[in-house]
Amino acid sequence: MWQFAEAVRGLANGCAALGVPVTGGNVSFYNQTGTVAVHPTPVIGVLGVHDDVRRRLSIGFAASSAGDTELVLLGRTEAEFGGSAWAHALHGHLGGRPPAPDLAAERRLAGLLAAAAAAGLLAAAHDLSDGGLAVALAESCLRGGTGCRVRLPGDPFTALFSESAARAVVAVRPGAFADFDALRAEHGVPGETIGRTGGGDLVVEDCFAIPLAELAAAHTAALPALFG
Repeated sequence: MWQFAEAVRGLANGCAALGVPVTGGNVSFYNQTGTVAVHPTPVIGVLGVHDDVRRRLSIGFAASSAGDTELVLLGRTEAEFGGSAWAHALHGHLGGRPPAPDLAAERRLAGLLAAAAAAGLLAAAHDLSDGGLAVALAESCLRGGTGCRVRLPGDPFTALFSESAARAVVAVRPGAFADFDALRAEHGVPGETIGRTGGGDLVVEDCFAIPLAELAAAHTAALPALFG
């Protein structure tokens, strides 16, 4: 109960910092499986309004007649794996100190993404949360049906699986990089070019290359494998 109360307190702090209203809510502590209790983690949904729905951004990397798009990793990445999908999925461990929140950084990132989308500078954008950059790249490749090739800064393991907050990966439209980079600096958001979209594989240089067909097979087989 203490963990749940602190999680709700953190949500309230985040909503106040980001100017997000809370109009209602619901919670149940009884949705457990057998003797396995529900994790003390509230699930929230947020609705927004598009002034121009044509400016909406997908997470998908899509092929473009104008050429491949540059991928930029936004935010700061630290070796933060407490409560991460990597630790839980591969080692059955759910614990440790979670990534430290930085609400000011979250506000700057949100402002940058909104401004860049409104200006038509981005072809795609994806948050980095559960599973870190590795999962975000896989999801974006599968959604748009286009691969990518990236070179990771620093330690590849940290770059791929860290779940540090206030981060995103974006695909900048061809010819728009200079304008986006100026906007990024104006909003005070760290960023680093890590690669480009294109091809039929997810390639992390000096680490691995996975065909999108193999990624798709693993993705679509998850639920059938779970339920037999």
